[in-house]
Amino acid sequence: MNSADLIARAEQTHTLTEDELLHILTDTQADATLFAAADRVRKKYVGDEVHLRALIEFSNICKNQCLYCGLQAQNKELPRYRLTAEQILALAHKAVEYGYKTVVMQGGEDPFFTAEVLVPIIKQIKALGLALTLSLGERTREDYAAFKTAGADRYLLRIETTDKALYEKYNPGMSFENRLRCLRDLKELGYEVGTGVLVGLPVQTLRSLAKDILFFKELDADMIGLGPFIPNPQTPLKDAPAPVLEPSLRVMALTRLLLPDINIPATTAMETVTPDGRIRALQSGANVVMPNVTEGEARLNYALYPGKACAGEDPSKCRGCLTAKLYLIGRTVSTGYGFHKRMPRNGIIV
Repeated sequence: MNSADLIARAEQTHTLTEDELLHILTDTQADATLFAAADRVRKKYVGDEVHLRALIEFSNICKNQCLYCGLQAQNKELPRYRLTAEQILALAHKAVEYGYKTVVMQGGEDPFFTAEVLVPIIKQIKALGLALTLSLGERTREDYAAFKTAGADRYLLRIETTDKALYEKYNPGMSFENRLRCLRDLKELGYEVGTGVLVGLPVQTLRSLAKDILFFKELDADMIGLGPFIPNPQTPLKDAPAPVLEPSLRVMALTRLLLPDINIPATTAMETVTPDGRIRALQSGANVVMPNVTEGEARLNYALYPGKACAGEDPSKCRGCLTAKLYLIGRTVSTGYGFHKRMPRNGIIV
């Protein structure tokens, strides 16, 4: 089995088997070939524009106990906050002023934010002419339907790992089947659906990551967000090995080859691990960046992991900074909303 041949075939057919994915993930000597192929596929299917999504981290309160996450309920060292509806809407207004076309509302699974609380906020954000992505965790189908009716366009719910035993080990009290139910409900309700995984969890295998990539294809996801697992000193996994960037880039690049027209963010975690991590991701298949417009203590205390890149920056300056960086690698900022445009693959529109 030759990695270069497999990569060349995947670039043309957008298919690989689990064993073929595993072979490429194992072959670190094939990185340059893999990343270049993913970049070509990105350019062919989604072009050189980069979509910017303005991130509003509206609550770091979470009822869950995920062992890898700094927001987990048992972390007593983290100062907690919850933005008011007025504060959330003020940030959405600022996102418009900064020139963003999409807002991402992201928070822990905070019981305060019921559908009754969120629906008016969603409607008011949509009234600003923005596309809206929600990242609110596991909800009932009825909640998801209410959010969609109110105007939400996209929903991001990372699976984190498709290994059921691993998922339930690191997400105590949570059900893998319910996670899958949520993703199915979101698809059926007409959302653009995003998911993704952590790369580098303790005892995670490369075969598990290969299965994750095939799951993305089976789900027919619209967007995939993934990045390196960064141990948080305030969590049970604090002593896990330090992260490296390349395994995440491999998973991301293979995801681009198999799902050529989807949206893939260059995540903040990648830049946290390596200063040029987001740029390298954008040169290896990514086409989205999610600058943070959250302000003040809230910006600092949405502490999923330590050392978060850009945590101390002025949100009003992020767009200009990103635009300059993108220009240097031959990319431009999109002026559109960045919806998933499904393109013909080998003559077939999927």
